[in-house]
Amino acid sequence: MPVDILQVKPARRRGSARASKLAARQGASVQSVVKSGQSGGKFAPLTQPEIQRIYETALDLLEQVGMAEATPEVLEMALAAGCHLNDEGRLMLPRALVEDTIAGAAREYTIHGRDSKHDLQIGKDRVHFSTCGEAVQTLDLDTREYRPSSLRDVYDFARLADAMEHIHMFAQTVISNELSDDVLLHDVNVAYAMMSGTTKHASMAVMDATAVDDVFAMAHMFAGGEDAFRARPFFSVGQCPVVSPLKYGVENSDALVKAIKYGAPVEFAVVPQSGATGPAALAGNLVLSTAEALAGLVLVNLVKKGHPASVGNWPFVSDLRTGAFSGGSGEEAIMAAAAAQIINFLDLPSHTAAGMSDSKLPDAQSGYEKALTNSLAAMSGCNLIYESAGMLGSLMCCSFEAMVIDNDMLGAIQRAVRGIEVTDATLSFDVIKEAALGPGHFLGTEQTLSLMETEYLYPTVANRESYDQWRQAGSENAREAAAKIARTHLENHFPVNHAPELDAAVRARFDIRLPHEVMQPGPRL
Repeated sequence: MPVDILQVKPARRRGSARASKLAARQGASVQSVVKSGQSGGKFAPLTQPEIQRIYETALDLLEQVGMAEATPEVLEMALAAGCHLNDEGRLMLPRALVEDTIAGAAREYTIHGRDSKHDLQIGKDRVHFSTCGEAVQTLDLDTREYRPSSLRDVYDFARLADAMEHIHMFAQTVISNELSDDVLLHDVNVAYAMMSGTTKHASMAVMDATAVDDVFAMAHMFAGGEDAFRARPFFSVGQCPVVSPLKYGVENSDALVKAIKYGAPVEFAVVPQSGATGPAALAGNLVLSTAEALAGLVLVNLVKKGHPASVGNWPFVSDLRTGAFSGGSGEEAIMAAAAAQIINFLDLPSHTAAGMSDSKLPDAQSGYEKALTNSLAAMSGCNLIYESAGMLGSLMCCSFEAMVIDNDMLGAIQRAVRGIEVTDATLSFDVIKEAALGPGHFLGTEQTLSLMETEYLYPTVANRESYDQWRQAGSENAREAAAKIARTHLENHFPVNHAPELDAAVRARFDIRLPHEVMQPGPRL
């Protein structure tokens, strides 16, 4: 029968000392157990020879098949760098050029938070988790039904993610449907909502390349000037510059080129979907995604060699019975891990997508799919794992409750990534000897009490009480518990407080549609 560690009186220990330790535990922070940037890389789904074959085949694709529809600006830079056009007008990327690009690309860089405590060191096998998704629907916290996402949702999800300790960065989770007919107005308002909602790094994908100038002008205002922003760029633009298979996307390429010139890091992604825009063979889709990711890297480094950028290798998976995207599948889990492994093999900063459950609700299916995909990506040593929290319905919806539940999950995954420290002290010979020759248990010992907050991570949502205790407390399930936590944060957590005159200046320059009244503590309107 399980024994409550706090109810067992330790043998031959001073009660006052134990009481003081327990009191200290109550006020201790659990953040010492896990942290952003822990080393992954312990899971390797591909062997080194397999990675090499995938990489070599990707180089062959770029050299022999090339990329279609390069923009005039990209084309001019690429031709000057040694690329050429074939008879079909495709831009051919020589193997030597790609290899030189990899050699000269950024290896490590910092993603800055609005608050420096949220700075992330990107590169090697350091693991971080971020939101993302650009969903078109929100699972309403009150009606518990799907509805079109709004500008207020962008702001609220940013604030909720800011309060979640195991989510390290906020990338755009939903779009503003009420502004989607005017993409420039949409992009400016999404940027405002994100910069007003989180002290963590914020990143978005613009719908209109002309919005890049405006969103960075706003970032400069909030930073206190362009120089201050360039010193600590807390906001970035990430795009998908490639349309699979092997074609540059004009609008996204233009936006990416413009964003690089503002000095902020970029996190570009490519997303071939197996059986649809990519081969059904998983290895083949990895070849295509790797080739397209390297084409994106070439684009970035043509604009500015060594610019801070992480390579987004996002091979997606289809349910071949219907052709629908399947973000929670076992195939997606292994592909995301393998994709990150390939980029890490090249010693480049990596990012991929995981946590993309196909479930429509924060339920058991959502839990096992997200745990599987996020765990494998983290264990592979992926630097930035996007879509990791809040997403439902194959990226069509974002949920406040799911984000809170997923924060618990991400904490547990980070604890697994941290692994087991084997030292003279942790091998515990003397501790075992004392227990074996004395009380016969380890409850309440000096080691047990000292490790409670440094070796073990405790969940916020997951319930570990006995069945009777749980029943007596109201039989609350995880979704109900998460909803309460989400409401509390949404009513009280407003981490960014712009000076009134600064906010007035931003609103005078840009047509901001987020009402002042929803940016104040109190009951949700």
